[in-house]
Amino acid sequence: MEVRATYKYAKISPFKAREITREIQGLPVSAALDVVAYSPKKAALLINKTLKSAVANAENNANLKVDGLVVKEAIVGEGPTMKRMMARARGSGSRILKRSSHIRIVLTDEIKIETRETRKAAQKAARKKTGEAKAQDGSAHEKAEKPAKHGKKKAKK
Repeated sequence: MEVRATYKYAKISPFKAREITREIQGLPVSAALDVVAYSPKKAALLINKTLKSAVANAENNANLKVDGLVVKEAIVGEGPTMKRMMARARGSGSRILKRSSHIRIVLTDEIKIETRETRKAAQKAARKKTGEAKAQDGSAHEKAEKPAKHGKKKAKK
């Protein structure tokens, strides 16, 4: 089941917020909270708030266990932009764009959580299978000898 939380009109540019959301996509919720908690960026604080809200939605509204939740999507969309003017030289002015963003986090319990231990066990099993397959192929076929090299090197004059 999917659970979502949205933080609208966050006062940060989407470009800066996407840097953090890219890091947490696909992670289990506990690991994502750790990544966000130890990041020194302002976007991490806003995403942490949204992530905790999504976890609370999963617990209270959908009756899901937090241990099995994975961040399926962490999307930062563009919100409205406030346009301001800043005085410049010779009586002119330039525009300042104060960007805002909408942060959406989707959690799911349908994706299997993959830890390092399970990944290593799967790789080890795959290596073992390929090793057995090579051993069977090697015993069935005799190894051919390498042909001798044909030409001799010429001596330098």
